[in-house]
Amino acid sequence: MIERRLTGRPPAPPLPRGTVDTQMHMYLPGFPAQPGGPGLPPDPLPGADAYRQVMGWLGIDRVVITQGNAHQRDNGNLLACLAEMGERARGVAAIGAKTTEAEMARLEAAGVVGARIMDLPGGAVGLAELEAVDDRAHAAGWMLAVQFDGSDLLAHLPRLERLRSRWVLDHHGKFLRGAAADAPEIDALLRLIDRGNVWFKFAGVYESSRDGAPYEDVAGFSRRIAAHAPDRIVWGTNWPHNMARTTTDYPDDADLADRVLGWLPEGARDRVLVSNPEELFRFPPLR
Repeated sequence: MIERRLTGRPPAPPLPRGTVDTQMHMYLPGFPAQPGGPGLPPDPLPGADAYRQVMGWLGIDRVVITQGNAHQRDNGNLLACLAEMGERARGVAAIGAKTTEAEMARLEAAGVVGARIMDLPGGAVGLAELEAVDDRAHAAGWMLAVQFDGSDLLAHLPRLERLRSRWVLDHHGKFLRGAAADAPEIDALLRLIDRGNVWFKFAGVYESSRDGAPYEDVAGFSRRIAAHAPDRIVWGTNWPHNMARTTTDYPDDADLADRVLGWLPEGARDRVLVSNPEELFRFPPLR
């Protein structure tokens, strides 16, 4: 049993109207974990009612629900979550080369706008299928959410340069062996971003930090990337923080938001929280 914080003091300054949380997971009853994944998060399952409280607390208006590793390539839970959240939500699913056109159409009709590559333990679709998934996503007009050990970015660079879809590098790049702000990997990432189809996601900073709070080992290169391309940064809560297995370890979402959004250059918050994710995930402007 884990007690997740669902309310508290709001972020300061407040998040702007139209804010999009571009990285979170949600779990509904009736969708068991699949073989190969990490299992479901601790009870109670973090579902739609709990997340709506988080939206109200933080000031989030729209959300991108990402297929969780627990469900591997079974997108049933994701589709149920999208139906539960309605027009305010979009989805990022797990697909592969063998995903049928009928299934692609079903996913898109439900609100799916992207495909996930997760090349770390427990991931359902890894870099071995990068090009095949890119082909499917590009043909559908979808984006890619790409996650791997960013410390290996230079080894993957030729393949990343050939991606045709819009894509975002997840979780502050997950440079698991660490990266200085002037590291060659960061130089290469900036060149990728300059190609025009690449974004960088501020989310789950604790998964990318070797030092822990206040995450200064991640702050340096995150500040540099944001200063270089504030129009290519998006943000997410990474709710429900699946790495936290106890109430004591569970983070405060307002504190996390204040911390990482404080790394943005002056004047960039509205762009990062509203217009950038609208472009990447094809949300219509909020009326």
